[in-house]
Amino acid sequence: MAKSGSVEIRTSCDHLAYLSSDLAHIPTPDTPCSRCQHPNENWLCLSCKDVLCSRYVNKHMLQHFQQSNHCLSLGYRDLSVWCNSCNAYLDAQVIMQLRPVYETACILKFDMDTMKEENDAYGDTVSSAPKRMGCRTSSIWSDFEILPKGPDGKERAKCKKCQNSFVADSRDTNSLLRHKAKCHEVDNQIVSRQPLDQAMYREMVALAIIRHNYPFSFAEHENNRLLHYYLNPDVKTISRNTAKLDVIKIYRREKENLKHDLKSIIGRFCLSSDLWSSPNANEYMVLIAHYVDKHWVLQKKVLSFSHVPPSCGGVILAERLLGLLKEWGIEKRVFTITLNNVSYNDTLVSHLKRHPSFGPCLSYGGEFFHVRCGAHILNLIVQDGLKVINGAVYNLRESVKYVRDSDHRKLRFAQCLSELPFLTSKKVRQVPTRWNSTYLMIKTCLKYRDAFSRLSKIDKYFLNCPSEEEWERVEKIVRVLEPFYNITKLFSGTNYPTANLYFHCVWKIQLRITEQLEDDDAIIRAMAKKMKEKFDKYWEYYSPVLSFAVILDPRYKLQCVEFCYGKLYKQEAISMAANLRDKLYDIFEEYKNSTSDICNMVAVTSSSGGVRGHYDRNDDFSGFETFTSQLIRSDSSRSQLDLYLEETLLNHRFHEDLDVMGYWKSHSHCFRELSLMARDILSIPITTVASESAFSIGGRIFDKFRSSLLPQTTEALLCARDWLYGVPAIHDFEEESLVDDFGNLCLSQSSSYVDED
Repeated sequence: MAKSGSVEIRTSCDHLAYLSSDLAHIPTPDTPCSRCQHPNENWLCLSCKDVLCSRYVNKHMLQHFQQSNHCLSLGYRDLSVWCNSCNAYLDAQVIMQLRPVYETACILKFDMDTMKEENDAYGDTVSSAPKRMGCRTSSIWSDFEILPKGPDGKERAKCKKCQNSFVADSRDTNSLLRHKAKCHEVDNQIVSRQPLDQAMYREMVALAIIRHNYPFSFAEHENNRLLHYYLNPDVKTISRNTAKLDVIKIYRREKENLKHDLKSIIGRFCLSSDLWSSPNANEYMVLIAHYVDKHWVLQKKVLSFSHVPPSCGGVILAERLLGLLKEWGIEKRVFTITLNNVSYNDTLVSHLKRHPSFGPCLSYGGEFFHVRCGAHILNLIVQDGLKVINGAVYNLRESVKYVRDSDHRKLRFAQCLSELPFLTSKKVRQVPTRWNSTYLMIKTCLKYRDAFSRLSKIDKYFLNCPSEEEWERVEKIVRVLEPFYNITKLFSGTNYPTANLYFHCVWKIQLRITEQLEDDDAIIRAMAKKMKEKFDKYWEYYSPVLSFAVILDPRYKLQCVEFCYGKLYKQEAISMAANLRDKLYDIFEEYKNSTSDICNMVAVTSSSGGVRGHYDRNDDFSGFETFTSQLIRSDSSRSQLDLYLEETLLNHRFHEDLDVMGYWKSHSHCFRELSLMARDILSIPITTVASESAFSIGGRIFDKFRSSLLPQTTEALLCARDWLYGVPAIHDFEEESLVDDFGNLCLSQSSSYVDED
């Protein structure tokens, strides 16, 4: 075993069986990360040949190992091989199984025509091995015959096809490559044309339509067809109707695959549902399932995007939803449903809880079945508060408009900026339906408080500069809105986070509102009062699931709830926390009584990497698992929940980025029933709002293309896209267009400043 400094370099490894059988063909070193598109110095998985970024970028290769157990990878930065299971580097030049992929990577990275100069023989390096010029490994030598040296002392090679000879240099084969490209041009054309798989061609066209939201007429676009003919004249292009049939075929195939996957899921499903509208007045109900897969990774899958009659009531929606759940075979495994705060959803929930085939299957009598959409509640609270303070921020808004109205004023403002310790920033203009723009505008303007004051002194036409009292008021407004902004950014993520992350944000919101109720400023008190009325209507004492989720976070547990309640409710805090604890114990008892078979399955899949050991009926050691010692005392009355709550808290400052799902995965062998309950509670979605509308109180609206399709076709396109490619990252171009970078103002132009007097 070799060592390099403090890093261990092994000459053997017990995990080489995980190597791919085909490592002669690997992606090039400039291949970006397949998840985040990081451009260079990525790592190659030697099991599946996926290219992912390092732990020092976005940790996607490390996550890949944790999810798939593919432990061997090669780094394109220095061509080192790392085994995550051994937690050590491997000597790729000594381990025979690794040498081929190492040499291939060297050729791709350094464009070498021979590996002889770097590693002439097994174990020999540049400094210790003599160079043997007769050994050439470049593929070019298969088309040329090596000739003896000529009178000039230079080696020569003869083309096997045209018999012409050329100067041959093992270190520079460019001239031979150029000749081969011309001499073998006809052969290359014949060899490179592979037989066309027409079925695969049709599937690729359908997948392009699904992934990129192309219209079905994409298959009939003339230049698109010309491109396909150019690539292979044997191609048989397809019509839009054929493309539509192929899309529906893929949808049905992937639906069956997903149904099969859902049957193997341990635990319950958390649902979210919402209505989408289209320009032609059609409405669609989207149903999404949230669950934790066998690798303990939180998943979100769109189960249905079905057309519903316009203005239908909660009873009709409930029956439609129940029918969809039965179609997917999960109607008896539902834990919660997250819905918007509209009246017909209350009717929907009541109908489902009373339904004889659905209600009895709900946990804890369905008390925690209904979860209200957090993003919608936040918007309602903030909008009520902003109505009160509109007048308070009037001068600030007018100041921004004044600076933006002309280039001359922008330059004058830039002159004021140049006299301050900072030079650049961004100023955001308002969007009427997005309250976060008001927050960002106020927060940014506060940074330039001195610049606006300076502008009011040199520009007699600038009359709306806020007073000192108004500046102090907007500072308080920012303090109140900041936790709203932070939690809404959490809601707006492409990947839904686990439920334990929300409690602190909601608590800070209530704490800020409570503090401002005692403020000296009457306007701030009025804003806080309006916000508290809305907060108490929906989130008084918080939704219990928020509290359960933070209790199941090993950094906080029940102490966090008790501490946070104490700051808000004083004497009532202990009794409130105790009531919450009792409900959690009740749910846990229900899990213990109803999931013993599932928990045994969890224990099997959690041990030995999910491989079930061989059971021998004649094993003399059988019965040991249930044996009770007479010498060692154990308190069997203490439940898993007791033991978990009594364990020492993880330091939340040292474990700021703790993967809570990873914690419960690693502890599922000792907390069987409790880990099953944790995976259900932590997967509860707190919002139904997609990232593009998290800051908006408007509904979800279809584009004109999808609105013109049949409902079944629309569902096939959207569901198949979600199952195959997930939710793409959404770039907010609208928000970006509303940003003026004042730092781009050329301060040198201030010399051209002309007074308006």
